[in-house]
Amino acid sequence: MPFLNIARDGAIWTLTMNLPETRNALTGNTAVEEFVQVCDEIRRDASVKAVILTGAGPIFSSGGNVKDMQRFFDDALTPDAIREEYRQGIQRIPRALTQLDVPVICAINGPAIGAGLDLTCMCDIRIASETATFAESFVRVGIVPGDGGAWLLPRAVGRAKAAEMAFTGEAIDAQQALACGLVSRVVPADQLLPTARALADKIAANPGAVMRMTKRLLREGEHSTLESLLELSAGYQALAHKTADHREAVMAFVEKRKPRFQ
Repeated sequence: MPFLNIARDGAIWTLTMNLPETRNALTGNTAVEEFVQVCDEIRRDASVKAVILTGAGPIFSSGGNVKDMQRFFDDALTPDAIREEYRQGIQRIPRALTQLDVPVICAINGPAIGAGLDLTCMCDIRIASETATFAESFVRVGIVPGDGGAWLLPRAVGRAKAAEMAFTGEAIDAQQALACGLVSRVVPADQLLPTARALADKIAANPGAVMRMTKRLLREGEHSTLESLLELSAGYQALAHKTADHREAVMAFVEKRKPRFQ
């Protein structure tokens, strides 16, 4: 069984983690390879304007497969080998997702635990079902966030809240996640995917090339200086002003009509 079910609907792709029997765990299966492959495909396809990521079943993702971690007890598996396994394994998911220039909406249908929570933080927008819960629970199984969570979570909820979640490993519910900014909306379970799709439709109505540049500027702004970002913004703006979609948007505004983007 493939880990990801990929639904392509015009400019919007929906990726559904589809191994509910393993709680959509991200290790011990083909999840890494499939995430990397689909992200490569999305980057190459200029027609894609928005992506929705969700999970099948009652759980979004339980993160790492804890039962599979028993193999690390083998003395033959050295710390160097384990480090390399992380580099060539689960760490490829944040690299792939954060390199996407297409906006990614995470529709969190249930518990997002450990690396499952960090996976939500790799997305641009997070919408939660009322049944969703979130836990940065690595410390409770005696490990650290090996998938980049220590970089991702503070950027989503701030340093203090991230520290509280990481040091206690305790779960928060959907309303608490809304209060700390981890998610932007909480909706009834039956409205989760329709809400995510409606938002994706609004995003996809805009020019694709400019959308990708806008996301890149937002991501670059997380770690660059203002001067560096201003310089990059000027370069991107020079490109944007020469696109056919910009011309169409301006003329539609002047002529008081709806734009027809390429």
